[in-house]
Amino acid sequence: MDTLKRHKDLWKVYKEEIPSSTEHFAGRSVRLLESLQPSHLRSLMESFLRQRSVTSKPNRRVRACERVPANSMSFDEFFSSLKEATGQDYQRSDVEELFNEMDISCDGRVEWQTFHNFMFQHYKHVINSMHDCKSVPISQPLIHHCTYNKQEPIVRILALSQSPPMRYVSVSKRGTLIVWNSHLNKIKPLEMCADPFNKRQHRRRFQGWSTDAVYMGNVHKIAVSTLSRGIHFFDVSTTFGFEQVHLFGLSHAATALCYWYDTEAPGEKCVLMWGDEKGSVNLLWFLQPFKGLFEMPFTDQTGPLQIFMPDICAHSALISYQHIPKIHSEPINKILYEPHDELIITSSESPASSVVIIDVNQKSEKYIWRIQKGVKCFDFSFSLGLLVTAGVGPVRLWNRYVTCRPTAVLHSHHTSVLDVVIHQALGKIFSYSKDAVLKIWDIPSQQCVKTIHLKFPNIQAGVSPEQGSFPLLLNLTANPVLLVTCREYLAVLSLTESKKTDYNDKSGLYTCALYNPHLEQVITACADSTLTVWDVKTGIKKMEVRNAHGKEEVSCMALDVHQRRLISAATNGTIKVWNLLNGLNLHKLETVSNTEVTGIICHHDNQLLATGWSRLITQYSIEFSKDIYVKADLSWKSGHQHREDILAMDYCLGLGLLATGSYDGEIIIWTLVLQKPLTRLQRSQQGKVHLPVHRLLFLQKRAQQSHLRSGAVLLSSQAGSVCWWSICGPRHKHGQFYVPDEFNKRVMGLSTDQENSLLVTGDSTGSIKVWDISDYALSAGDVESAKELPPLLHSWRGHERAIVSSEVLVYESQLFVLSASVDRRACLWTCEGACVGCFGQEQQWDLSNPDTYQTSRDRTCPIKEEKKERTEDSQSRASPERFICWGESSGEGDRRQTELALNLQTGYTALQSPDFADTSDCHSSLEKFPLPKYNKFLSGDQACGDLEIKMAAWQRRRRNINSEGLYRFGNEFTPFRAMEIPEISEIDVPVKTWKLKTRQSSSRGTEVSSRIFSSKGAGDYQTLED
Repeated sequence: MDTLKRHKDLWKVYKEEIPSSTEHFAGRSVRLLESLQPSHLRSLMESFLRQRSVTSKPNRRVRACERVPANSMSFDEFFSSLKEATGQDYQRSDVEELFNEMDISCDGRVEWQTFHNFMFQHYKHVINSMHDCKSVPISQPLIHHCTYNKQEPIVRILALSQSPPMRYVSVSKRGTLIVWNSHLNKIKPLEMCADPFNKRQHRRRFQGWSTDAVYMGNVHKIAVSTLSRGIHFFDVSTTFGFEQVHLFGLSHAATALCYWYDTEAPGEKCVLMWGDEKGSVNLLWFLQPFKGLFEMPFTDQTGPLQIFMPDICAHSALISYQHIPKIHSEPINKILYEPHDELIITSSESPASSVVIIDVNQKSEKYIWRIQKGVKCFDFSFSLGLLVTAGVGPVRLWNRYVTCRPTAVLHSHHTSVLDVVIHQALGKIFSYSKDAVLKIWDIPSQQCVKTIHLKFPNIQAGVSPEQGSFPLLLNLTANPVLLVTCREYLAVLSLTESKKTDYNDKSGLYTCALYNPHLEQVITACADSTLTVWDVKTGIKKMEVRNAHGKEEVSCMALDVHQRRLISAATNGTIKVWNLLNGLNLHKLETVSNTEVTGIICHHDNQLLATGWSRLITQYSIEFSKDIYVKADLSWKSGHQHREDILAMDYCLGLGLLATGSYDGEIIIWTLVLQKPLTRLQRSQQGKVHLPVHRLLFLQKRAQQSHLRSGAVLLSSQAGSVCWWSICGPRHKHGQFYVPDEFNKRVMGLSTDQENSLLVTGDSTGSIKVWDISDYALSAGDVESAKELPPLLHSWRGHERAIVSSEVLVYESQLFVLSASVDRRACLWTCEGACVGCFGQEQQWDLSNPDTYQTSRDRTCPIKEEKKERTEDSQSRASPERFICWGESSGEGDRRQTELALNLQTGYTALQSPDFADTSDCHSSLEKFPLPKYNKFLSGDQACGDLEIKMAAWQRRRRNINSEGLYRFGNEFTPFRAMEIPEISEIDVPVKTWKLKTRQSSSRGTEVSSRIFSSKGAGDYQTLED
């Protein structure tokens, strides 16, 4: 053990790490903190200090619990003081949100020192976020000239992404279409044909003005609208496109176009919609797009098919028309369709109806935004719940449900804004104004992070050139670019995003997850030291803390007693406390060792207990601490109790007990009051081999009932077995059973419901199983139930790779299962195995509405076909896995196997039992059985191909230990990193010296194992090597 007491500066590790940064996402409005001026803060300080004379009453004797802290305010007092100091009428809900962020102790009062520290940390994070968000990955613009336009402005530029190779098409005001390749080199021009009623028939070229264009990806066509009350359809399925259909005779000229089709079912119903000059919306539904958009009769006539709009009923087999009149009083300048809720979003320059959101069926109430001087452009993000509008005034950010006031107003442009685009992945907004200025805004901080003056050749001082209606195109393909038009010029800006995540990289590799029932949030931790807060109702990301522990892997997490603070620990021994409402780092706890912390609990009065590879139990008190640095309390008598690293910890509130499990399989029960060991359920002794304890779980409900305390109240996960332990009964061990469907796997996820009637396990094969334990090992005399497996209610393959965390959560009286895996996915399931969705997916879910669930697990978890075939093949053979894991069926007949199968099971159970001495009286010594196939660096078996390759790789690593690289501070490999390594033989890992003491035993164990497999019964165990 390498403690840090020898260092003079106990907080050096925190001062040297990379500072954390917090980013807020959907559902978070602009907080009133940013509107507070120094004069307002001085006035608030005076209000806080005046509370001393009001609350202090020396002549009245009060109990300690009734004493009101000096210089503190209740919510009503703070609300009144804030309005008095600023002179503004704030929304009560906004002030209450701010107050709750500061009132972490949940006593209903906030002191001046708490408010002061909160403001200081807030401004510090604002400065850090401003520094981080200024690095926008965007290149210098490359400007191209479109000579075919003859100085006519480009109305719209389209990306033909569905017909590789990538092509672009620019549409000019005079109706000229230019096809460009991916490098913006011109391929060929396309011309629109003249109107059929044009008196000058000798002029075949279109003479009107085009208003908008849209790409119809599923049918590879382009629709161009004109002021001549027509829509031209071009076929661009080949390089040499041509005009195919001309729809003319519209009731009013189309001013804005939009097209939608289901990307997962491109042959199903799709829609072309347009807003017209009278403020109405028209929808043209194509019922069978793959059969054709229109009826195409055979004719000898050259040129496009002319279709008169009043005669559209002749195409009723393929087309359905819908008209929604008078949404706006002025022409519609943009229209969007949101398929999730079937919403139509339109805008105009009318102050009375600047932006309108309606549903297609017109059954819901309209949302109408009334903005002075109207709106010229907007963009909408469903996943962020964000509406961005712009025009003559500033850029405004809106909540989609709040029409009365914006969440932010962004002032910076000096001329009218022509177009805005949301880049959701980068968290940025691009806005382009009439003077050819492009600005990039950061959504979380709502600050302008970059301004680019595009130097088009046609820009002259004091003169703004004619611009198109839609000058921006954000193309998020393999090489994302932003295209900007200015009259006949086109600028290309490459968005050089961060490098794609390598599958062996730590980014997005989950290490643990937990559920916060008070805030209804799911918190996940990644190996790249990222903490993410998700809304459990919708699955959207609410907050993200990057570099939470510098670059160290987050190893475990816990919540405080009020469930408003998060405690996280890392592999270098650092422990931090976070405010879950705003992401601020409240406390940094003293590190007692530079080794990994594997367990944290928070019991009464916010007393924290932490343990790990240091083999010590350290206590911290954060209840009344106002300092960011909190010192450790080493009063626990935990020294030299565990001989090996502690890997798991849990506590029982009803019994006042703490349980710890170590690498050598030892389980110690402690009393929380006396802070010393009470008993040992499984002791490490010479001659006995125990498997490591990966997880510990107390059955809290059983422990609260006196008649059930003599039964099993503690569960331990040791390799693939779940062991049941009694603490108060005459006999400690009450049974065990093997969970995974494959040999040599581990159970890393262990959780139960509040009634202790269900047990949910997640193993290293990616499987999730739900067991009925309501009648399993209930009392000391209940021996019969422990002999059999508990009934398996549900089982499904939830992940491609090992599960590192699973938890049962309750939402609106419904049970769900949360799982996190090293396959970079955290998912939510029903207890029956239906997939609700993966956190971070584009499509939101509504946990109250099962119709929004992504119930198809094949789509959610794309397990490779060869893995399925290999699994089916292995299950079809007579292997130990088939007979030790009865999870596939709970029927008695399925468990009755042949005599050969029972013999295989007996041998397999002997190898997999957490206590070899308990499974066989004559095979209890080390000479008869190998050591457990476990390494502290490698607890996941997905890192290896099969058992033979894995054993050989381990032996090679043990022979090539670099003693000079031992005890490298904070850079040790953990089980979760090992799960992600495809071939362990390719990695040179430094090993600690205290781990070398198992080298000789492991070598002897391997020799014994080889003798077992080469003995007379080798045929029975041959499947273990397959």
